[in-house]
Amino acid sequence: MDMDPSLEELVSFIAEQLVEAPDKVSVHRKETRRTTILKLRTAPSDTGRVIGRNGRVANAMRSLVHVAARDMDRPVILEID
Repeated sequence: MDMDPSLEELVSFIAEQLVEAPDKVSVHRKETRRTTILKLRTAPSDTGRVIGRNGRVANAMRSLVHVAARDMDRPVILEID
């Protein structure tokens, strides 16, 4: 199964708008049997910006990924490192 690159681009775009070091943003894909995992990494000083207070920003990003991936044949999980 091919991962739609627009999901990775979506996560990367959103994260780059939130952080102070957009050049340190990276999104990597990991495929398992049943799920696709997107791993978002930022500079350590920017991690709090993409998680947000009480995880609100992270949850909003996960909701967007969920909606964007609804036509895929497997769930997509967003992890923030």
